Amino acid sequence: MTQHDSLEEFREHRAAATAGGGMKRLEAIRNSGRGTARERIRRLIDEGSFSELDTFVNHRSNDGNHHLLGHLGDGVVAGHGMLDGRRIYCFAQDFSVHGGSMGEMHARKIAKVVEMAERARVPLIGIWDGGGQRAQDGISSLGGTGELLDRLVQCSGRIPMISLVLGPVVGVSALAASLSDFTILGREHGQLFMSSPLETPEVLSGEVDSAGLGGADLHASRSGIACLVAEDEDDAIDIVALLLSHLPDHNMAEPPYIASADPFDRTSLKLEQMVPDNPNKPYDMLDIIKEVVDDGGFLELFASYADNIVIGFARLDGQPVGIVGNQPRVLAGCLDIDASIKAARFIRTCDAFSIPIVTFEDVPGFLPGVVQEWGGIIRHGAKLLFAYAEATVPKLTVVVRKAYGGAYLAMACKHLQTDYNVAWPTAELAVMGAEGAVNIIHRREIAAASEEERETVREELINEYKRKFGDPYVAAKNGWLDDVIEPSETRLRLIRALRLLKSKREWSPPKKHGNIPL
Repeated sequence: MTQHDSLEEFREHRAAATAGGGMKRLEAIRNSGRGTARERIRRLIDEGSFSELDTFVNHRSNDGNHHLLGHLGDGVVAGHGMLDGRRIYCFAQDFSVHGGSMGEMHARKIAKVVEMAERARVPLIGIWDGGGQRAQDGISSLGGTGELLDRLVQCSGRIPMISLVLGPVVGVSALAASLSDFTILGREHGQLFMSSPLETPEVLSGEVDSAGLGGADLHASRSGIACLVAEDEDDAIDIVALLLSHLPDHNMAEPPYIASADPFDRTSLKLEQMVPDNPNKPYDMLDIIKEVVDDGGFLELFASYADNIVIGFARLDGQPVGIVGNQPRVLAGCLDIDASIKAARFIRTCDAFSIPIVTFEDVPGFLPGVVQEWGGIIRHGAKLLFAYAEATVPKLTVVVRKAYGGAYLAMACKHLQTDYNVAWPTAELAVMGAEGAVNIIHRREIAAASEEERETVREELINEYKRKFGDPYVAAKNGWLDDVIEPSETRLRLIRALRLLKSKREWSPPKKHGNIPL
């Protein structure tokens, strides 16, 4: 064979590899409003920086040999490149090849990229669009998928992993996509199913459609799998870039610093007016968070799920921080099962990647009720407490208003070795609210008072209880608060503490890992 023939043959193979499942299928994907695998990679990666790997990997036939009749690449485009100047590994499933289903070589190809990302210690971005495991491959498909799942688990906590779900993803592929640190779904086409809609009785009977079973809005509000929902594929890429701007390359690296023109010593008189005088009146914790952080920038995650607690990324003094805050507008900011799980996982993610955690606390307690007790609020609430206590990154807490009972303990209190705990003068730290405590402790005195005097007696006892037990200065006197600060100084105080804690290192006796109450 001549050199010219070899070059022509190479070009033919390259053209076949880039054609995926054929031009007709690629065109059908475009007509549905979705991008092809290669188009998605081009949008994700800085222009001219993509290096493809395993272009000629092929489907393996039952006798163990590569079969030339298969599609080159076997339904997935994988490689490495730059995203906003940062090195990443990435892959995109090709729906034009067997519906993006995962055969043996398809899965092994992704597993190889995952392993390479871990060795290079750079982030991994996966674009998922495929219909589960390939039935034609039989057990070989499951074998390859098992290897992929193992690689993903080994990478967890070592490198940031982000999943973009831009089409229907079914079965074990959905499990793989959800093993990432952050899962983003496209609003129109992104779907995740454990069982195919074609096998789900409620879909077959017409009770629910496929979007209602596993669509983006469902996973954003009900299941808590989607941390963010993208309006279209360009929006999805922008979200990935924004998320990655808060994350380090790997767990031993420093999170990326971005200088801000927002002065570190900026005070804000607006904060003085944000908490109502009435302790039972709601307000929006997001307003407080945005007023404190750099340039008012806050990337909220899981905004539609367990919205009685707020989590997300922001910056203080140019440094990324993870924000956790009770939301008084929803359930008065009480902790329930979903809120505890949501915050606990975010705290562990921040801890894995050396991102300090700042907590804005206004919590009247754990949500009471049969549903919560039967659902295991004790175990799930313990996850939140465990996550805070286990975290070794700098931990800072601002008690804005209420900090009652077990919820006070679970929300990064000083007793969990939190590094810097302060309170506003509006804060109340107690076993329970003054009204409830007085009704229990002084019920006989209240009952003994005449009907005309009863309300006056009760009011005096409430004020006395607040003075003795609820006042933040009582906690400060015991060393359970480092200071009681003016709300306007919150940003300055937090940044000073973060600067001091930058060199924090924490030692604990060796163990394999803690046994979090999953």
